[in-house]
Amino acid sequence: MSNYNAPIRDMQFVMRELAGLDAVAALPGCEDASPDVVDAILEEAGKFAGGVLAPLNWTGDQEGARWDNGVVHTATGWKEAYKQFAEAGWTALACEPEFGGQGLPKLVSTAVMEMWKSANMAFSLCPMLTNGAIESIKLRGTDEQKAAYLPKMVSGEWTGTMNLTEPQAGSDLAAVRTRAVPQGDGTYKIFGQKIFITYGEHDMTDNIIHLVLARLPDAPEGVKGISLFVVPKFLLNADGTPGERNDVHCVSIEHKLGIHASPTAVLAFGDKGGAIGTLVGEANRGLEYMFIMMNEARFAVGMEGLALSERAYQQALAYAKDRVQGTEAGVRGGPKVSIIHHADVRRMLMSMKSQIEAQRALAYVVGAATDMAHHHPDEAVRAQNQAFMDLMIPVVKGWLTESSIELTSTGVQVHGGMGFIEETGAAQHFRDARITSIYEGTTAIQANDLIGRKIARESGQTVKAVIAEMRKVEASLAEASGDEFAAMRKSLSAGVTALEEAVAYIVATYGQDIKAASVGSVPFLKLLGIVAGGWQMGRAALVSARRLAEGGGDAGFYQAKITTARFYADHVLSQAPGLAYSVVNGAAAALALPEEMF
Repeated sequence: MSNYNAPIRDMQFVMRELAGLDAVAALPGCEDASPDVVDAILEEAGKFAGGVLAPLNWTGDQEGARWDNGVVHTATGWKEAYKQFAEAGWTALACEPEFGGQGLPKLVSTAVMEMWKSANMAFSLCPMLTNGAIESIKLRGTDEQKAAYLPKMVSGEWTGTMNLTEPQAGSDLAAVRTRAVPQGDGTYKIFGQKIFITYGEHDMTDNIIHLVLARLPDAPEGVKGISLFVVPKFLLNADGTPGERNDVHCVSIEHKLGIHASPTAVLAFGDKGGAIGTLVGEANRGLEYMFIMMNEARFAVGMEGLALSERAYQQALAYAKDRVQGTEAGVRGGPKVSIIHHADVRRMLMSMKSQIEAQRALAYVVGAATDMAHHHPDEAVRAQNQAFMDLMIPVVKGWLTESSIELTSTGVQVHGGMGFIEETGAAQHFRDARITSIYEGTTAIQANDLIGRKIARESGQTVKAVIAEMRKVEASLAEASGDEFAAMRKSLSAGVTALEEAVAYIVATYGQDIKAASVGSVPFLKLLGIVAGGWQMGRAALVSARRLAEGGGDAGFYQAKITTARFYADHVLSQAPGLAYSVVNGAAAALALPEEMF
């Protein structure tokens, strides 16, 4: 097993050179994000991630969470680490100062979030869900709900959950059956069962605030009849402290392929007379409100994909430098060498490195767009960034998580047989990554949202604007000197053309034959991700060339950026035309066989 070292230098490069940290720090409410403050935050977060959370990752995976008669015990060291995490103020980083938060931009919290998830994904899931619950209550809760819950949740004294799924209703939330019965005093009694509730029960805090989807007695059928309720584990006393136990209980936790230390709870509401909850916002608008939390979670899950890939890469790289096996190809009678000297190991490591850098750049750019959408004084700029963010969140979630399955598997492959042995730790990253493309909406759900709501509904207006920005980078690459830039321009040009072809197909087909368009939805998501990654890698290479020309130092870093971008163009971006072909031509065979012939 290897240690985790936060890739702070690359984070700084992406934040400053690609995501526009200076522009974000100039926004109203974001002024505290000066370069020196951000550097200090990254440094301290890196120390905490590497020194406190990372050492618990493997031991937590081996021990797991334990259920005992309704009580969930977290793995050894979890409670102590969470206490340190909250006391250091990490839970409050991006939260509103009004409720005790530090109010730092999304761009900054995105980089810090990556560190938590690389160091210890299972641990990071608890504050992730809490942040989503905070956002929902902040935007749609009553003043009383905000006052009662937000200060304690922002401080980390209490955690939060998201309760959507039920045994008969996986992703089909129209099938939700949990009931909410009005009590006539502004409260409701909640009856039902929820499954797959991350940190739905644990021993790290003295209260857990559940956000629960349920139906009122007179609610219409389907998703239009779902309301959202706050249901605390412990009801609050008059002074705001936890009091009587509410009627919500953990009846079991799941035994999972990965994230063993994160308790995934089955929660029963109302088995002893009814769990007391209060309505969030208006009745029958719960799914709309929950999607506030869902969008936060989807972006964060995308960051999990990136983070696990980074952790797997660090471990594979350390192993490749240390493991001595075989002689170097072409060196007859030469000495035994470490496996990083072997060509295919080099290819695997570069595949991991290049995709991680592309995905980090895209995710951070989307994080910065979130800040612009929320804080920019110009309404038109806010709308433009909101549209870009809405387009790209399914890509961040879907592409980064699907890639993490591939890249963490590559990490196992670099280790060879030792990667298949649990004690090395490489397999854990692979196992942990597998859930990321499933929860908070499978890749197909992300892809269908992308082609339907984000592209077809607006005739591709936003994606075409993004393509125009990609073409500008292509033009800049054409003006740069050197074989690397010529190769990048060629691949980016072909990739953008392939993307244009696929967008045109979706816009023309979706309204007439939704099944045919949907067959290509996941390949299209991957296509947009790969080309958007190439766009960012091209930008990174151009910036690096300028910095090298200025002669300001760090030449090795900038040259590595250019070389890595070239590898991405040759090995990853080159896949774009094939994906576009599948989008445009893949429906006929996929839909041809009758069911009985499968």
